[in-house]
Amino acid sequence: MAEFTPEQIQFAVDLPAEQELGVFADFASVWHTPTTFVIDFLAVKGPQHPSVDPNTGALHPESPVLDARVGARVRIPSEQIFPLIQALQAQGNQWLAESGREEPPADWTNAL
Repeated sequence: MAEFTPEQIQFAVDLPAEQELGVFADFASVWHTPTTFVIDFLAVKGPQHPSVDPNTGALHPESPVLDARVGARVRIPSEQIFPLIQALQAQGNQWLAESGREEPPADWTNAL
């Protein structure tokens, strides 16, 4: 039997109709285990509010909380993180070229 490399494999991708609209996310959170990278896509549920001490019930306006919900969690094998980074960088560069911008928006680092 012949061995195939990932470059030779073609995927026939099927997107179920109920997922065609996708999931809106305001932020993404990335974390990992020894074998898996996890990307949580988060949607903000409401405006920020002061944190509350669970023991006393005291409000702490200096430590605001922004409630968010995980809209989607994607787990990928650790070997796939670098091809994903390359694909995201390529799409980001293409977006910059198409939008006429020369660099990412000024606040892009705050979105992670």
